[in-house]
Amino acid sequence: MIEIKGFLETSFLDWPGKICSVLFLPGCNFRCPYCHNHPLIFRPEQYSTIPLEEIIDRTRSLKNWIDGICLTGGEPTLHADLPSLIREIKRHNLLIKLDTNGSNPRMLEKLIEAEEIDFVSMDVKAPLTPFHYSRATGLPVNLKPILESIEILKKGRVEVEFRMTVVPGLHKEDDIKNLGSQLRAGHRLILQNFNPENPLDPSLKNIPPYDSKGLKKIEKEVQEMV
Repeated sequence: MIEIKGFLETSFLDWPGKICSVLFLPGCNFRCPYCHNHPLIFRPEQYSTIPLEEIIDRTRSLKNWIDGICLTGGEPTLHADLPSLIREIKRHNLLIKLDTNGSNPRMLEKLIEAEEIDFVSMDVKAPLTPFHYSRATGLPVNLKPILESIEILKKGRVEVEFRMTVVPGLHKEDDIKNLGSQLRAGHRLILQNFNPENPLDPSLKNIPPYDSKGLKKIEKEVQEMV
């Protein structure tokens, strides 16, 4: 079974309209310079592994409070035994939200077809070109699986949102609008402001995030591109 490296008992932010617990899974195939969960990628051994039984026991005591569990990371779909973990959680009548970078469309398709996930949040890193995507992920990226995942999710077989973390210097306003035009996801495209507190690239600590009001205005514009 996958080693669970973090457990947040209650979150009001990770699942739109629901209260959930959050499980953090190790490892990722991207190296986004603005990533703030990078210790989970490079040094997962520094975190204690939390037994699933312990988590399930705790969620039982929260059963009248939480709606489900969000699986995040790292990148959860890198783990071949992710379906087993999900099935074990679902046995306890908990909904499942999956956070993913969309790099494993086969796993995504498998989970959706088996009706094992209830909501997917896909992080879309940049406009859908090799140059922009590779710059935002910190390494060369094959866009084909990313595009496949987007198409799978846009079929509407599971609730979905697309999230873009907006980083000054990496993403200009035109980049955000280009992605909005490419995705045409309407209100399912959410813009998140970059957090400079603990990025993988230390030079980003000195970069102030976008003005939140200005970013909200851009978000409204890209959500109207349908």
